[in-house]
Amino acid sequence: MITCNITCKVYVLHLNVPTFFLVLSEAQHEPGHCVFYEECGRNPSIGESLIPPIVPCLDYSQARHIKGEKLFYVCPILDRGENNTYTCCSIKQLSSLERSLTLSKAVLIRCPSCAENFAHLHCINTCSPNQSQRVKVTKVMNVTTLGKTKEAVVAYQSFITTTFADAAFQSCKNVRIPATGGFAISTMCGRYGAKLCTPQRWYDFQGDSSNGLAPLDIDFRLIKEGYSEGVPEGVIPYNGRALKCNETTPSGGQVCSCQDCQESCPSVPPLLPPPSPFRLLGIDGFLLISIVLFCLLILAFLLYLSVSCAMRSMKRKDEERGKRKKKGKDQNSNDVIQQVIHPSEVTCADRNSLAAQAFLSLKFQQWGTVMATYPLTVLLLSAVVVAVFSAGLKSIELTTDPVELWSAANSRARQEKDFHDTHFDPFFRTNQLILTAPGRKGHIYDSLLFGQQNFSGLVSKDLIIELLQLQKNIQFWSEDLNRTASLKDVCFAPLNPSNPSLTDCAVNSLPQYFQNSLDNINAKVNMTELGVTKEVDWRDHLIYCLNSPLSFKDITDLGLSCMADYGAPVFPFLAVGGYKNDDYTNAQAFILTFSLNNYARNNPKFKVAMQWEKEFLKIVQDYQKNPSTNFTFAYMAERSLEDEINRTTAEDIPIFMISYAVIFVYIAVALGEYSSCKRILVDSKFLVGLGGILVVACSVLASMGFYSWIGIPSSLVILQVVPFLVLAVGADNIFIFVLEYQRDVRRPGEKREEQIGRVLGNVAPSMLLCSLSESVCFFLGALSTMPAVKSFALYAALAVLMDFILQMTAFVALLSLDARRQDNNRCELLCCVSVSTQRPNKPNEGFLLPFMRKCYAPVLLHRFTRIIVMLVFIFVFCGSLFLMFNVTVGLDQELAMPKGSYMLNYFQYLYKYFEVGVPVYFVTKKGFKFSSVEGMNAVCSSVGCDQFSLTQKIQYATTYPDRSYLAIPANSWVDDFIDWLNPGSKCCRLYTLGPNAGKFCPANQSAFLCGRKCMATPPNGVLRPSVEQFNRFLPDFLGNRPDLQCPKGGLGAYDTAVVRDQSGEIIASRFMAYHTPLTNSQEFTAALLMARELAHNITMGMRKVPGTSPDFEVFPYTVTNVFYEQYLTIVPEGLFNISMCLLPTFVVCCLLLGLDLRSGLLNLITIIMIVVDTVGIMTLWGIDYNAVALINLVTAVGISVEFVSHMTRSFALSTKPTHVERAMEATANMGSAVFAGVAMTNLPGILVLAFAKAQLIQIFFFRLNLVITLLGMAHGLIFLPVLLSYFGPSVNKAVLLQLQQAKAKELEMRNNMRQVYDNLSYDDNEMKRETQAATNDSRPSKVIENQKEERIDHF
Repeated sequence: MITCNITCKVYVLHLNVPTFFLVLSEAQHEPGHCVFYEECGRNPSIGESLIPPIVPCLDYSQARHIKGEKLFYVCPILDRGENNTYTCCSIKQLSSLERSLTLSKAVLIRCPSCAENFAHLHCINTCSPNQSQRVKVTKVMNVTTLGKTKEAVVAYQSFITTTFADAAFQSCKNVRIPATGGFAISTMCGRYGAKLCTPQRWYDFQGDSSNGLAPLDIDFRLIKEGYSEGVPEGVIPYNGRALKCNETTPSGGQVCSCQDCQESCPSVPPLLPPPSPFRLLGIDGFLLISIVLFCLLILAFLLYLSVSCAMRSMKRKDEERGKRKKKGKDQNSNDVIQQVIHPSEVTCADRNSLAAQAFLSLKFQQWGTVMATYPLTVLLLSAVVVAVFSAGLKSIELTTDPVELWSAANSRARQEKDFHDTHFDPFFRTNQLILTAPGRKGHIYDSLLFGQQNFSGLVSKDLIIELLQLQKNIQFWSEDLNRTASLKDVCFAPLNPSNPSLTDCAVNSLPQYFQNSLDNINAKVNMTELGVTKEVDWRDHLIYCLNSPLSFKDITDLGLSCMADYGAPVFPFLAVGGYKNDDYTNAQAFILTFSLNNYARNNPKFKVAMQWEKEFLKIVQDYQKNPSTNFTFAYMAERSLEDEINRTTAEDIPIFMISYAVIFVYIAVALGEYSSCKRILVDSKFLVGLGGILVVACSVLASMGFYSWIGIPSSLVILQVVPFLVLAVGADNIFIFVLEYQRDVRRPGEKREEQIGRVLGNVAPSMLLCSLSESVCFFLGALSTMPAVKSFALYAALAVLMDFILQMTAFVALLSLDARRQDNNRCELLCCVSVSTQRPNKPNEGFLLPFMRKCYAPVLLHRFTRIIVMLVFIFVFCGSLFLMFNVTVGLDQELAMPKGSYMLNYFQYLYKYFEVGVPVYFVTKKGFKFSSVEGMNAVCSSVGCDQFSLTQKIQYATTYPDRSYLAIPANSWVDDFIDWLNPGSKCCRLYTLGPNAGKFCPANQSAFLCGRKCMATPPNGVLRPSVEQFNRFLPDFLGNRPDLQCPKGGLGAYDTAVVRDQSGEIIASRFMAYHTPLTNSQEFTAALLMARELAHNITMGMRKVPGTSPDFEVFPYTVTNVFYEQYLTIVPEGLFNISMCLLPTFVVCCLLLGLDLRSGLLNLITIIMIVVDTVGIMTLWGIDYNAVALINLVTAVGISVEFVSHMTRSFALSTKPTHVERAMEATANMGSAVFAGVAMTNLPGILVLAFAKAQLIQIFFFRLNLVITLLGMAHGLIFLPVLLSYFGPSVNKAVLLQLQQAKAKELEMRNNMRQVYDNLSYDDNEMKRETQAATNDSRPSKVIENQKEERIDHF
């Protein structure tokens, strides 16, 4: 920074034409002699400068005696006592030196030994009594001041040893700038920055007058000890002792903090290695567990087969010996197919099951008869009920905000976001372009100052100007403001938030290094350096600014600032991307960022910001279409995510409509019974299919209307998934009901309505079992904490329940009307037209039922097929169990975008070119006393601070970026506030004159008006304000705009980072750091987890500070936390939700089957296998596990119930003698209905979704639902029948006993009638007639018997 004696006083200079010449000093280099003394005036070789370049007069003379305390205060190393101190500088020079060193101390005072070393050398050069032995004058010029012409020194050489230079550099190289998290040395090393800075480059920058700070040129010569080459005779390179950063200073300064000095850091134990993958016996632990489980299951199954085989062998031997016969005899010695059941053999469970089935069948039969008898009344009442519920849709709320969808209002991330946004305002809105120019050839620029530099094809003047033109102001008419609005109305203006102009808006881009000025970009000037004259232009300025973004003036003769036009620095990682090793000029991308204030949605300016972003996107898209565009680029606005999601949803609505249409056509065609071509229009079920679809639609509308009434919002997920789910469930019940009716034969004398009631009594318990299981399942799923999952579960539960109710009412009535039409042989849609061909008086089994009975079931349940099926499904289950532990958790944000979206291109550019991640704030809550000395020490990271303070712990974390995901340390308003208060800087002063006497005086005011420092120099070198001083000066610090005189001002950097209540107590503050670049949801989640661990550690440490509230907390806040927090708990959350869904499937199945635990257990096992296999296939097919997938898995449980429960109930109620025969009967009768109603209903609709544009729909609706349907079909129609054939419950003996007793009673009645007729004394003819009559009377019994068997068959 300032390297020589200067003065801030204003001189009236009368300069003659300057005469300059090189000085080959003839003076001897002797101890006790000076080469220059006193101030001569302004350096005539320097044009514009940030400070007046006052230079000393050439004066070879002896050192002068100096009096007073000034020297001790400015250069204590030269003080030898009051009468023994001699120097080569005057009091005026000392004052100027003090003022110039103040600028450097403002940055370096955090480390007292560094600031001392920095001042040390300049004190030696300027004031040492042996000055002639340290420096050699190389250039002087004539300067005329107040009519007097003197020779002024404008350049000299300074000789120092490398030992001193290296030690001084080492003490300063790690000093931080809290506001940026960067190194102070980066602002003091020119184009080299912190990474490439060396002692020589550091001193070269200090001695370069073109930096706008040095008043003359100093050529620092670093000489190794013992070397004399290049050293003039008599010159002795200065080899004083430079302090180490972990040493105290002679003036009482404390050792530097760990953040500024690695040598001061405590010994921190090395980080524990990350947890290794779960392994057993040297292999993947989950793989080993899966293998062991597979072996155990196979062994158990083989053992079961062996035992079963042995038992069957023993049974056959017993039968051969006559101990047990397969066929029993009744009391008339007739063969009985079923074994004879004694009442004592019937268990309580069997009686309960029979009673439950009889009760449900009777009630549903009665209900169905009533509904079929009054169809029009039922349809009317159903329509009224649906209309009442659906009326709530007028007040429906559709949630589109991703935060509201995926983050619970009481979740930690939402509470943290609400706290942050309430106290600090929401995170600003980002609108960004990332621009590249592929194919353009780069060039090598031979710079006068910086040597040869590589420039990529992108970094060219014409493209920078084109980028500048792209930043043109966007204006539009705003209805909300009732005037023309522009960027300044909504922009984030950190240094002028109250009344910003366009130049106050935070627009970060490369043209900001030229203050967005075309004149500055085009500026060029000839410059001489080391005798070489060349032209310098925009490239030299850019090289310098990319490496020193905090500079107010470059080192070229252009004299341009590097600061943006809005007054803040633009860090290179915010302006360019795609570079390596800080080679910024070889960058592959420009980054242009507009930052807007993020207003609340109910604020009128929110609409203005949205409108500005809309205009921004329009301009960018038009620019992209322009054929003359030289850039290839990606872009986004803050509104883009929501816009694209809404757009793709609207575009994919036709896909869903086509999907539902395909399902409708299939249902309408598949439900028909086609006996002849002439009766196609009579036997078709188009209106029945349409009615079934309408029932589903009405149930969904009723559900949505009801929840809209009570204020539970809906979402696009509900609109897409719930109709699909209810359609799958409803279609299955429709098929089971209609097919059962078609396969049934009306009994003699039975009315149509009674037949419908009887059929409903047969199938409705099974429909109730599935619907009730699913509804309870979804209601329990509403216990989820995720809003999207919770609302989906509520809507789905009520929709499924309403669907069942409407099927039991409206659909029964509709089927009754259709049956009446069909009985009258009237055509569908043309009810007035009838056909003459009569309906066959036999059951219509269709094609599928005979196929399943004759082909599929026998093959599936063959002895060897069953074994193969069990082995394959056990293997698939164990394999899927292993894959389940390896499923990827998360949802990358690009998947929410449709294919072809401009946002996908933006994400690719973002991950490729950005060199730093999102900001992360460490936010403190109320309850910590920042104003106490202990409080400040627990937060700050400068001298005197705790080694494990808040900012220091964050600094430790950044040394392990691969583990902590932190790249740049946090800024610290506490540190900068303390530095701002330091009397060694010019920042905090008080007016001593005028009406504002005693009040804060900014650094840009004259020292004449502000002669008093805010605080005195502390005796121990550690400055800490008292509580009163802290509270008094903190508002002044937060409102002080940073400038060259005081770069520590808090306006812009910290004015919104500290929130105080009316009493002045700090109730919230934040410290901003940066994450490393995060590219996927796994990294975002890991970064959140590590930041929370770090924040918790900080919280525990700060709670130990006296006066801290026990509930005080520090938490990390990043704008993405609300989206990725769910992945920290989504695995246990998913297990809980799915468990809650599985529980009712088991309980309801057991209850409705009369406490049949075995059926319930087999039901549960099959559904669990479907879910596990689904997750396993997700891993193989690249489907991540997230909230959307969880919704589908909950849906999978519901659909699995349809595939499984009907089959289980059909098997449980079958009365066939063996397990295999019962499984065959269930597979043929119920399996055909399930296949037609669930599998074939879902598949066509799912396949249509493959054409959707949205990747979310393709992955989580097409892929995942296809997997769920295929696995459900495989388990329900292949695995479950085999499983039941092995482990299913035994036949219900109560049912057998009932049938046995009914048959016995029937036979007894016939025998009694025969005995009566035998005893009568009638003639042979009458006997024959009576006998014939008795024979005829027996036929109804046979019909009843046959009908019972037929009913059970169909069941």
